[in-house]
Amino acid sequence: MNNLLSLLQLSDPVLPIGGFAHSYGLETYVQNGIVHDKTSAKEFITQMLSQNIHYTDAAFVSLAYDAALENNIDRIIMLDEECVAVKLPKEIRQASSKLGTRLVKIFGAVQRDEFIDRLKSAVEAGDMQGNYSVMFGAFAAVLQNEKADSLTGFYYNAAAGLITTSVKLVPLGQQDGQEILFSLQLLIKSLVEKSLFPDKDLIGLCCTGFDIRSMQHERLYSRLYMS
Repeated sequence: MNNLLSLLQLSDPVLPIGGFAHSYGLETYVQNGIVHDKTSAKEFITQMLSQNIHYTDAAFVSLAYDAALENNIDRIIMLDEECVAVKLPKEIRQASSKLGTRLVKIFGAVQRDEFIDRLKSAVEAGDMQGNYSVMFGAFAAVLQNEKADSLTGFYYNAAAGLITTSVKLVPLGQQDGQEILFSLQLLIKSLVEKSLFPDKDLIGLCCTGFDIRSMQHERLYSRLYMS
């Protein structure tokens, strides 16, 4: 039960780390009229999960989880550096670092563990950026959550966050948002299975459109979100 509760807290979309402030390029898609209704919002979220997050952040969650089980802080730092390198848009890199460092601040204060203390010290010393996905994977392992459950929580967090943003931006009704979330269950289950042992050669693979829209977001005339 304690493991489940810790995972629920770790993957809670309303955890106060600032996730609500980022649209990950969705705001650009909405302003350009590409995402404009329930169907196009679902397509955006589906593609984001399967063609972007699957090959980037979810892979880092999986690999950081493994490294944390081995108490391999050097491997965590290398993954953190690689995570920075594959995030081309500036605002996406900044968002990943901000969310991750806030996650460290929250869990580092309540979870007394030598490995977490070393992670926290590395972030505070500037030895690593503390990217969100890397920190999520490390904390999930330290908190003794099963890897598949941890990845499920991570994908759910991403999907729920994107749906909340879609409801605000498109806009959509709350019922529409919940129907989209329900419809993604089989996709998330499939992606979790694929992410258990990610292909390291495919890390960083994503749809170029996501990066372009995120870069364009930096120059939008008006916007509600930071990325």
